[in-house]
Amino acid sequence: MSGMLEDIKATLHGVWQKRWLGLCVAWGVCVLGWLGVSLVPNGYESRARIFVQLYDPLATQVGINDNDRKAAVDRVRDSLTGTLHLEQVIRSTRLGEGITSRKQMDATVAGLAKAIQISSEQDNLFTISAKSSAMRFTDGENARLSRDIVQKLIDIFREENLNGGLGEMKQTLQFLDQQLANRQGELQAAEQRRLAFESQHPELAQGGMSLIQRMEQGRATLRELDADLAAAQSSVAAINAQMASMPQTLGAGGAVGGARGQLAQAQSDLAQMRARGLTENHPDVIAARNQIAALRQQAKSEGGAVVGGAPNPAYTSLESIRAERVANVQALQARRAAAEGDIARISSQQISNPELIQEAQNISRDYDVLKTQYDKMLTDRENLRLKGQVVSARGTARMEVLDPPVLPRAPVAPNRPLLLLVVLVAGIGAGIGAAFLASELQSSFSTSAKLERAVGLPVLGAISQVVSPVAMAERARKMRQFFAASAALGGVFALLLVMEFIQRGTVA
Repeated sequence: MSGMLEDIKATLHGVWQKRWLGLCVAWGVCVLGWLGVSLVPNGYESRARIFVQLYDPLATQVGINDNDRKAAVDRVRDSLTGTLHLEQVIRSTRLGEGITSRKQMDATVAGLAKAIQISSEQDNLFTISAKSSAMRFTDGENARLSRDIVQKLIDIFREENLNGGLGEMKQTLQFLDQQLANRQGELQAAEQRRLAFESQHPELAQGGMSLIQRMEQGRATLRELDADLAAAQSSVAAINAQMASMPQTLGAGGAVGGARGQLAQAQSDLAQMRARGLTENHPDVIAARNQIAALRQQAKSEGGAVVGGAPNPAYTSLESIRAERVANVQALQARRAAAEGDIARISSQQISNPELIQEAQNISRDYDVLKTQYDKMLTDRENLRLKGQVVSARGTARMEVLDPPVLPRAPVAPNRPLLLLVVLVAGIGAGIGAAFLASELQSSFSTSAKLERAVGLPVLGAISQVVSPVAMAERARKMRQFFAASAALGGVFALLLVMEFIQRGTVA
């Protein structure tokens, strides 16, 4: 342990003996380092926060949803760092001063792209920041330049938000107009072919409907007529039943009753069964017919009633109603016969003219397809036109600058006070290292123990140096000079710090 302490003391003594060399090295390193730090330009950063409102009821009403607006905003944000927009920023700020060649412009664009940062705090909240540290500008000019860059980016963002996508919409509208013109020509040609075919074969026209569709329509019509005819016949039967049970005259005439009344009721029941759709082979229908036959025999055996007195107005009213219902039945029967005739004629055409039928179907299908495509493209064009009007009037999304760019007061880089301190520490370390290396290279021995270890022989003793008063005074003077030079190094460091903070305060 004592040997280690002796070595430490010897090392410190050797370094102290070379203190002037160490101080000179420290001064040299610090001066060079501080000069290099002073040559590093200050970088000033300005930033702004932008809020984008994606929800817009009017835009949603015309089909522009939130995803479309978000995609448009992302497209604008990504395009801000594109070459085209960066060149606009360069030309509109002092960055464009002195640029005379394409190579210089490309280099400036590359540097500006690294200095700009666009980040998203949320889906609708963006931060735009820009740094400026050009050596050809002063600190104040760099500070103003960083603010101008951010402001220009905001202007481009606002302009692209208002006009973004309009160029694409115009190109799409032009394409749709061209396609609509082509479709219109094809549609007109198809319509002319259809009209020419229908003029030659009017039986296959029917509004362009195919024979299969006409057959289905005829069958559906026939089913409806059958249902209406059954209901009309049931209504006539019910009227007949009521008339059978009602006397034609009032007064002295005998009333119709007994077997005749039962016969009328049975006929009414049979009519209701048929109205419900029961067939003639149904057991209830067979029983009703048998009952009616028996009641007719009984009514004949009872003999006719004596007619006399005034006409029965109720019976007369039923007669008029019955005449109307019978006419309705006859009209339905005529329509049913016509429908059956149409179905038979269509069936015969399908059998006799299969090629014409196929041609009619092809012409009708081609026309319908072209008409559907034309209508859809026309609707798409109008929707796109309306979207373009909304985007032109209101922009893709509403934007608001929450924090506008301001003139930065202090540089963000480099951290010059820290760099000055690092240079000072490095200089002191370099000076101590130089003094230690010089002491190690010296062939003298600072202690008798070190001399004894070096030569391997015992050292009998050591003689202390006798210093005269003149030498003591000279040594004290040099010591004061050394401390003054060391203090001057610290003073220069403090002066540089003060100058740095003063310079920061005078940037604005």
